[in-house]
Amino acid sequence: MIRAAVLGSPISHSLSPTLHRRAYEVLGIAGTFEAVEVGTADLGAFIASSDSSWTGFSLTMPLKEEVMKFAAKVSDVAMQVASANTLIRVDEGWSATSTDVNGFVQSLHQHGYDSFANVLIIGAGATARAAAAACEKFTDSITVIHRSSSREKLMKAAAPNSEMMFCDWTADVPPAELIINTTPAGVADVFVDRLNSPRVFFEALYNPWPTRLLASARSGGSYGIDGLDLLIHQGIDQVALMSGKSGDRSALASELRSACLAKLVK
Repeated sequence: MIRAAVLGSPISHSLSPTLHRRAYEVLGIAGTFEAVEVGTADLGAFIASSDSSWTGFSLTMPLKEEVMKFAAKVSDVAMQVASANTLIRVDEGWSATSTDVNGFVQSLHQHGYDSFANVLIIGAGATARAAAAACEKFTDSITVIHRSSSREKLMKAAAPNSEMMFCDWTADVPPAELIINTTPAGVADVFVDRLNSPRVFFEALYNPWPTRLLASARSGGSYGIDGLDLLIHQGIDQVALMSGKSGDRSALASELRSACLAKLVK
């Protein structure tokens, strides 16, 4: 039987329990999944106190970087993006990986996209690095608009085969075929009137629903992809890692989206 949880702070808004529990039902998995409020300062103690009854954890902000310190094993993709959103119990302790990268890839594929002339990523944190790594499958030209130049080295390491340029937060926003917002709620609202209408706008957030930036992009004619798709596809991979079971991705994604929307849209 699986025992798992999503860890983060704040965590009350998380739809991960809804997603994982519904996936367990669809796939016939016996298990429980809960949400646990855990901040950065408490993560180490929480992991150390987690006994063998725990199968794994999903990590959300602000824990995706901090969790790397407590893993006995780290996957190649987690090393590449210097963050992890998944902990799986192994013989050595805990194994860390990132399903966010494939979450971005699968979300774009689901909507029929396989290439872009160029990509603009808003933000330079853990989710931004996952987006950059994913975008190497779609483009070789990535621009990052950020507030902290200290994160540029890690961003470049996440997408080593792409030409990457950086823009200051207050600079004119360059045009791009795909724009991905990876910043926390409200942070990127300053760009509502500054974005050139991209072919596709991908919002990594699902709370608030929809974000101002996504609503603005759609009203300007852009095709919008919302944060539920990222949540669902990274979650499908987490379920498979924790249970060893998987199903038809498209059908499962549809089931999970319906379950999440029922909670999100009231």
